[in-house]
Amino acid sequence: MNPAASHPRSLLFITFIAQFWMNHAHAADAWRQFLGPRQNNTVEDAPKLPVTWDESKARWITEIPGEGWSSPVVSDGLVWLTTATDEGLSLRALAVDYASGAIVHNVEVFKPEAAIPKHRRNSYASPTGILSGGRFFVHFGTNGTAALDAKTGEVLWRQRDLTVDHQNGPGGSLTEAGDYLLIPCDGMDVQFEAAVKKSDGQIAWKSERSAKPHLETLAPDRRKAYGTPFLAKIGAETLSLTTASTRLYALDPMTGRERWFLNYGSGFSNVPLPATDGKNLIICTGFMKPEVWCVKLEAAEGDISETHVLWKQDKVKAPDQATPVIANGLVFMVSGSFASCLDLATGELRWRERIVVDKGDFAASPLVANGLVYFFDPAGDATVVKAQANYEVVAKNTLKDGFMASPAVVGNSLVLRTKSALYRIE
Repeated sequence: MNPAASHPRSLLFITFIAQFWMNHAHAADAWRQFLGPRQNNTVEDAPKLPVTWDESKARWITEIPGEGWSSPVVSDGLVWLTTATDEGLSLRALAVDYASGAIVHNVEVFKPEAAIPKHRRNSYASPTGILSGGRFFVHFGTNGTAALDAKTGEVLWRQRDLTVDHQNGPGGSLTEAGDYLLIPCDGMDVQFEAAVKKSDGQIAWKSERSAKPHLETLAPDRRKAYGTPFLAKIGAETLSLTTASTRLYALDPMTGRERWFLNYGSGFSNVPLPATDGKNLIICTGFMKPEVWCVKLEAAEGDISETHVLWKQDKVKAPDQATPVIANGLVFMVSGSFASCLDLATGELRWRERIVVDKGDFAASPLVANGLVYFFDPAGDATVVKAQANYEVVAKNTLKDGFMASPAVVGNSLVLRTKSALYRIE
């Protein structure tokens, strides 16, 4: 008899690992979650991905109703995204046909009685959903999480119990771990992470932030964060890593048990995901004095603040919205009007260049493909540079209205969402 067969948690873990690697194996034909199959916005098998484009070269352009900064996700011939209409009183999921650009589904998922507060730069539909198992899972922060049938658009369940005061509106995206969806809830009022079951939306576990005693000494607006859980394989196990106010947490995604944590001081309102090459973890410490830290990625328990930090880069402002990317032993990032390149081994600055004329405020994360790095700015420009230790621009491209969402890649096509439309470029 297989001992795992009699232990539900073992079965759950086996399912999780199988799903984790199955998702990683489909990088070429699907972009099912925020920042792609490995959550790293890196493409390794798209040799004909476009480098230059403009409005006239789009295969199709589809106007998207309402406002939403969620990034497109793609699978089974459909591009899914979320939006908000009626000034945040109608929260919707849209499916666009990948071949033609036609809107196939436009479904109202939630209809709040009143719009929650949000920052002027944010939207009511900023978190990115996940496509998995024939379903589209959507998240609108404190307004709720839901599952839709990815073929029919039917809403299968709604979860409204994970309420949190975002102050600036919803931000962090969903992450999938086996049969669960991982949802950080780091607000001004409460700070915890939760998992809900993909089958019915019921809460599987809640893990209160261990820094809560310290957080309660801070002003409420410095307790919040907008993290997205990042799944990292460390030795024989996979952990969920989330940047929250003042601390990075590593949790067992099956139980919510905290395995280790890293303190980084006063940082809060964290948005960027961690980035890794499998050995090193790059994190951005959040607002106040944003820094880039490199952390040794290895098995640990408890507080690793004094033992696992390899270097800190405080001379260059770290991103506070866009997730860094790693390529060729280098870290590429964008903050304000400037793109920067750091040496992954030492943190040494290789280059820092202004890539927008006016004051920039990047939200979209850079994309790495074919030895190039793509930067998408909110004014509509896309700067393509070589992924190398000296700055060399390959192309500058423009689409009207600008980018708040990060790109998706399917085959040799870019699926790009601007503030008003969805594009397929190839």
